[in-house]
Amino acid sequence: MTTRTLLRSGHVISMDPDIGDLPQGDVLVEDGRIAAVEPEISADAEILDMTGHLVIPGFVDTHRHTWEAPIRGVAPDATLDDYFVDILDTFAPLYTPQDVYAGNLAGALECVNAGITTLVDWSHINNTPEHPDAAIQGLADSGIRARYAYGSANTSLAEYWFESRIAIPADDVRRIRSTYFASDDGLLTMGLATRGPGFCLDEVVTAEWAMARELGLPITVHVAMGRLAGRFGMVKQLHGLGLLGPDTTYVHSCYLSGEEWRMVADSGGTVSIAPQVELQMGHGWPPVMQAIEHGLRPSLSIDVVTTVPGDMFTQIRAAFGAERARVNADCWQANMPVPDTMLTARQMLEIATVNGAHVAGLEDRTGSLTPGKRADIVAIDATALNVAPVHDAAAAVTLCADVSNVDTVLVDGVIRKRDGRLLGDTARALRLVGESRDRLLAAKEAKGAKAPA
Repeated sequence: MTTRTLLRSGHVISMDPDIGDLPQGDVLVEDGRIAAVEPEISADAEILDMTGHLVIPGFVDTHRHTWEAPIRGVAPDATLDDYFVDILDTFAPLYTPQDVYAGNLAGALECVNAGITTLVDWSHINNTPEHPDAAIQGLADSGIRARYAYGSANTSLAEYWFESRIAIPADDVRRIRSTYFASDDGLLTMGLATRGPGFCLDEVVTAEWAMARELGLPITVHVAMGRLAGRFGMVKQLHGLGLLGPDTTYVHSCYLSGEEWRMVADSGGTVSIAPQVELQMGHGWPPVMQAIEHGLRPSLSIDVVTTVPGDMFTQIRAAFGAERARVNADCWQANMPVPDTMLTARQMLEIATVNGAHVAGLEDRTGSLTPGKRADIVAIDATALNVAPVHDAAAAVTLCADVSNVDTVLVDGVIRKRDGRLLGDTARALRLVGESRDRLLAAKEAKGAKAPA
């Protein structure tokens, strides 16, 4: 039997150029798929009254270490160098599969609550073969759309992140692929989270890229985050190894050279930018306009909740403010007029939705309110004091709204948040992530007590 849901009388921002914006529009969902987006639709369906709401595609977070939810806010003042020591070398080796499950469940629910309907889970916490199973189960139990990116273990910072000789275990990647991702059509799909040149020896890099391509897995890799990684010339090294391709997402990219930007663009690669982390932790200026100027479609990501907020509104504003501040300062210093090509509020909404779907490799099924795509839909309460009155709908989303205004969320047509309340057993997720925090802190304290003086 067909199930239908009709979102009625909202201000629809479709992000589909053929549909555009409908100041008063309806969105019909049938069996998890967007069936129609029109000014008025008559249908026998469950009605969701969207009067006074802005209806948008769900946000897409293209890079988040979701497992870190139990240690949220533990490193508020950290630099990137601090993160490697305080998180990857201190907490990560202590993580059990139960901690990973709790982190992914609570972290993914946090996404849904904030209107993020699609997530690339950069899961570099595979300390044992049970860890990836737990991570995937956490994502599945949350109901989010996600690409699970299988990464390295974090049992030793020196062994895994400094000219590492240890490759991601191919047998376990194949096990996960065949066990959970035999098809690429599900709500959850799979990728490979690789470390890349400078962090691994060339033979390890080559082996991991070959494995990903043998298994048909998209690749995601951190590059040029901070001046040190910029000096690695990671993209140039990948080019020299013959590994660049359209299946690869380059995370951060703050210190790419002009030559490397051209290499990424010419190879069909994609870019994920984490603006708040990049500004706050010393990665470099978020390179949103650099990506656009090289013909790329940049996306946004949260990265780590150990240090920054986990919502897309924060990332939009960090990127928007940073880029315009950079251009304004350069123009003032050069005594030149500010160009007309600066980032706009509407561009930021595009970057956070349809561009994100493009970078995640899921644009055929999400990112815009297009008939035929899956129904990943968010409704924002535009009657709230921090949003009303609305003059520019895209600006209201990107520069006025926050998580408190996310009223309704559908993922694959299933209502996951309604009337401002996240559905499902959120109390269990909170209990599990709290218990995980307590266990990890106790383990950290015990580890410190055993360390030699």
